[in-house]
Amino acid sequence: MKELQSIFGERIAAYIRLRRSLGFKFERQAAVLRAFDSYVDKLRYRGMLTQELAVAFAIANPRISATECWHHYQFIRHFAEYLATFEPNTPRLNPRALRKPTQRPIPYVYTDAELTRLLEATRTVSSRRPIVGITLHSMIGLAASTGLRLSEIVGLDKVDVDLDRGLMTIRQSKFKKDRLVPLHLTTVAVLRQYVAARDAAYARHTSPAFFISLWRKRFSKNTVTCAFTELARSIGLRAPTGRGPSFHGLRHRFAVHRLVAWYEEGKNVQAMLPALATYLGHVKYTDTAYYITATSELMGLAAARYHGSSPEGPIEP
Repeated sequence: MKELQSIFGERIAAYIRLRRSLGFKFERQAAVLRAFDSYVDKLRYRGMLTQELAVAFAIANPRISATECWHHYQFIRHFAEYLATFEPNTPRLNPRALRKPTQRPIPYVYTDAELTRLLEATRTVSSRRPIVGITLHSMIGLAASTGLRLSEIVGLDKVDVDLDRGLMTIRQSKFKKDRLVPLHLTTVAVLRQYVAARDAAYARHTSPAFFISLWRKRFSKNTVTCAFTELARSIGLRAPTGRGPSFHGLRHRFAVHRLVAWYEEGKNVQAMLPALATYLGHVKYTDTAYYITATSELMGLAAARYHGSSPEGPIEP
């Protein structure tokens, strides 16, 4: 673990080790705690962990959502409870200091044209190191064609990807579940090209990871997120500052397009949700059903089916 520099650095490091020793992955929380350490260190703050400090950190980044701000505050609040066992004067942080948004945001669904522009833009990411663009192209294509989470993509090992059988094994994903994900032939072809380029560019790499960074190591989620954000800005999909369409939107696109296809085929989408939920790695079907009501396209198709017609004509039962 990178050495932490703030007045809370040693306690943060110990807290992360403790949570992981108890069986928690603690990756997202650890990343936020390290960012908090850097924030405090830059302020040259030497006092107690106060609610004002925790809130200021949680809302400091204008690029993250209100939900993310709430989560960041809660991570710091939980750390403060741990810190209080060693520093009894640490004040108890109010769990309701930031309000948790209750309405889920409508997912951004990339159009075919937008996805094509993203994929084409990867060709010009780095003229000196073409492998950078090839890697990003493969990650974007994989997410769009399978609906994998970014954490699942960067977590892939070589042994998890069977291109001969067109099958991926997703191990210990968000809810510590394993699942198999079949791949389309076009996706297999793109991944074969990536593997050839990767092994040529990093002839002596030893990382078990399927996707390799320039440092010959596994990618972090943050690195890919930043690269995707810059790519989206370069083609005008995102403004120079602020929030906008993200890598996670590729997962939304996959889910919505699959549901739209079922609607257009006249299938009982409600009955198909368990299959899609399993494919996407959702634990609750409500997480998958959310896509039915989250986009105007799906709502329009649902209404057309209810009234017994569609833009193409009557829908057969």
